[in-house]
Amino acid sequence: MNQQRTGAHGGMETSFGFQDVSDGEKQSRVNDVFHRVAKRYDVMNDLMSGGLHRVWKDSMIAWLAPSKTARWKVLDVAGGTGDVAFRIVEASNRNAHATVLDINGSMLAVGRDRAENKGLIDNTEFVEADAEELPFEDASFEAYTIAFGIRNVPHIDRALEEAFRVLKPGGRFLCLEFSEVELPILDKIYDAWSFNAIPNIGKAVTGDADSYQYLVESIRKFPRQGDFAEMIRSAGFERVTWRNFTGGIAALHSGWKL
Repeated sequence: MNQQRTGAHGGMETSFGFQDVSDGEKQSRVNDVFHRVAKRYDVMNDLMSGGLHRVWKDSMIAWLAPSKTARWKVLDVAGGTGDVAFRIVEASNRNAHATVLDINGSMLAVGRDRAENKGLIDNTEFVEADAEELPFEDASFEAYTIAFGIRNVPHIDRALEEAFRVLKPGGRFLCLEFSEVELPILDKIYDAWSFNAIPNIGKAVTGDADSYQYLVESIRKFPRQGDFAEMIRSAGFERVTWRNFTGGIAALHSGWKL
């Protein structure tokens, strides 16, 4: 069931899962998916990762190591429900300020409600905008994070260039994304789970199999770890590296604006 992964510098802008679409069509179709799954987004991530996304996100925050003393500004992109942003704020002893940016208003509505419920609304703001055209000044943030969102951006190179632009000198880029499984037996197990189980469970839990089918397929189209690292370097970042989680089911990429 493995499909050819996208190379380092192209293809994602015209792929909606395994379907080829016109350049410009992908974003609206992705938006429709996330409007449908917004209220069940945590369930979706649990299904996609077997619950491990929570552990991976905690590891992401630990590697980011937000300041516990300084007023620290982070931009969390494609993070509408606030899952990563809330972790960052708490890890900073509530000194950090997180701007949560998402192109999808339904996801942001969930995030705002959660921020209110957690008492974190003073530490967060929610902005509806496109990762390819960020509405911020140059050198505005100490850190840029994105978790399980960049594969849904049509022009990943543009999003990476924008990430570099809005970071301050010395700023950190961190991207957590499903990636290429590198253990021979695990990849077969994960493929079977992804293509046979996840859409069916998604349909049973949410009544929506098609959205989960797209999300599974989009993982297989995303560039492998080394290719994505090269894209990050091409955007201007230095000291680019990555860590595999659970045999490469997910990978956490890091880069610095130096």
